[in-house]
Amino acid sequence: MPHVALAPASRGSRLAAAAGRWEAILASRPDLEPALALQKRLLGIVVELTETVEQRPLPRLSLPPRYLAAKLVRGTPALAGEPIPLPVALLSPALLQLCEALAQGGAGEAADHIRTMIEGGQMEAGSLLSASVSRDQHAIRTGAVHRGLSPDLVWLVAELAVSPYVHALQRAMFRAEDATLRAALADWNRGYCAACGSWPALAEVVEGHRVLRCSFCAFAWELTTYACIYCGEEGEPFVTAAPDEERKDRRVEVCGSCAGYLKTVDTPALSPFPLLAIADLETMDLDVAAMEHNYARPPMKEFAVRR
Repeated sequence: MPHVALAPASRGSRLAAAAGRWEAILASRPDLEPALALQKRLLGIVVELTETVEQRPLPRLSLPPRYLAAKLVRGTPALAGEPIPLPVALLSPALLQLCEALAQGGAGEAADHIRTMIEGGQMEAGSLLSASVSRDQHAIRTGAVHRGLSPDLVWLVAELAVSPYVHALQRAMFRAEDATLRAALADWNRGYCAACGSWPALAEVVEGHRVLRCSFCAFAWELTTYACIYCGEEGEPFVTAAPDEERKDRRVEVCGSCAGYLKTVDTPALSPFPLLAIADLETMDLDVAAMEHNYARPPMKEFAVRR
C-alpha cells in the first residue's frame, strides 16, 4: 500500500531513539562530532515543539476528504495552494531558539542577523512560516536577499520551526476513513510528497519495502514501480549502487536520464518524526558520492492549483 502510516511516538521515545543513533554514528564517524552536536540542539527544539503541537487541537480546515482526493488524483499535493491557518504565536519562539542554536553551532553572525530581523519585525514571522508551508523557495530567497540574509539559513530555520505543525496536519488529513481519499492515497505513485509536495530526503527499506520519506513533513509512501522517483525511468539508465562494497545496506539510486539521485538505506523500522534528519546526516557520504559523479537533486516542484 503506497501510503504508510507511522506509529505514534512520544517525546521520550523520540529522544531515546535519537540518543542511540547519535551514539552509534559518533562511534563510527568521530569526524561528525561538531555536526552531531548542532543537530542535537536543533532536533531538541523541534522535538519539544512537536510535543506541544501534538497536545493542542488542530484548526478545522475547509479541506473535505473528497476534495483532497480529487487533488491527489490530479497529482496535486493536499496542502498545495491552500490557505493554511498557522499558530504563529506558538511557532515563533522556535524560530528564535533555532537561530540561537545555529549561531552557537557555527553559523555565527548570519544566524544572529536572522534572529534580529525576526525579533525587530523586519522579517514577519507569520509570512515566513506561511511561505515555508507553501514550499515557496522563491519568496523566501527573495525576502532573505532583500534583507541581506542567507537564503539557505532562512529556509532551514523556517522549515524546522513549522515542520512539527505540518507533520501533525498531514497525519490528521490522511487519517480520514473516507473511501475516496483512501483510494486516492493508495493510488499515489509519484516521487514527491502527497501532503506538501517536497521530494524525499531518502528511502528507508523495511522488510523489502522501499518507503520514501518526505524531507519536510516525514510523510511515508511506497511506489508501485521501482524506477527513478523524479522522471520515472526504469530502464538501463536507472541504476542502484553501493559506493562502499562493505556497506551494501546503504545505496544510491542514480538516473542517467535526468541526472537525479536518491539515497536508500536498509533499516529495521521507519524513523519517527523528526528523526529522519539523523539518517540524512549519517548518509552525507552518499550525497558526496553522487555529486562527485554529477548527479543532483532537482528543484522543488511547483503546482498550479485549480479552484
